[in-house]
Amino acid sequence: MPADSPPPTPAAPPLVQTRGRVRTLEFIPGEIQSEMQLDAPHRITLDYVRAMLCFVLFQPRPAHIVMIGLGGGSLAKFCHQYLPHSRITVVELRADVIALRDQFAIPPDSERFQVVHGDGAAYLAAMARDPSRRADVVLVDGFDRDGLPAALCSAAFYGHCRQVLRHGGVLVANIFSYDPQYPAALARLQRCFRRRVCSLHGIAGNNRIPFAVKAVAGRPATPSLRMLARIRSVGGRGLAWTMLHRLLAHWLVWRTKWLAGRSAWR
Repeated sequence: MPADSPPPTPAAPPLVQTRGRVRTLEFIPGEIQSEMQLDAPHRITLDYVRAMLCFVLFQPRPAHIVMIGLGGGSLAKFCHQYLPHSRITVVELRADVIALRDQFAIPPDSERFQVVHGDGAAYLAAMARDPSRRADVVLVDGFDRDGLPAALCSAAFYGHCRQVLRHGGVLVANIFSYDPQYPAALARLQRCFRRRVCSLHGIAGNNRIPFAVKAVAGRPATPSLRMLARIRSVGGRGLAWTMLHRLLAHWLVWRTKWLAGRSAWR
């Protein structure tokens, strides 16, 4: 950095607001990053979180889920509560966000749940170098005050995500439609995953949630790849499809909870 350059502006501390029975996490005042109902901490209230959880269409029983970005832990809590067969690793860059885990009822670390303080891009790169560390689902939901960091939508990052996924594994990314990086990021994702990418239109507002599925040449198609082909063949835009996709997202959340309850009674 040149000697006359101003020092970087330190990140503002995360803001926790509690209004009635709702607690929110904000990085910019008024812009809700995460939301929790105090009397139902595992309930999904934000559309984009519900959209990301549609990964269960492709991987209903993942052995290992890696999440980039903790925030208020909505994704992490739901997966921990309702995907009991899954091991969950969450990577969060900011120690001050991790320090809020008790306020958002995020479970403590255990054999199947771990929050790692570190850089998500570096963590995925390290996983990619170790063949023994693989995942079935990678969820990318890491933002700062300026939006999606370049390191979490680069060609190298998507390449590392693809490398750590098993055959049939799925990458789910949260990208704002108005982010200047969105077109280039989507193009990189398409190239890296050999155009095996789809989305459910209209269920998360300005959040775009692409699903990218890994296929290894010469290996048979998996249920996740067949689901990808089915969604891409149907396509669908417009109000009717938006409503259908929203209903599908709500149904998938309900079904995941129902299956977890049924499994607990066995």
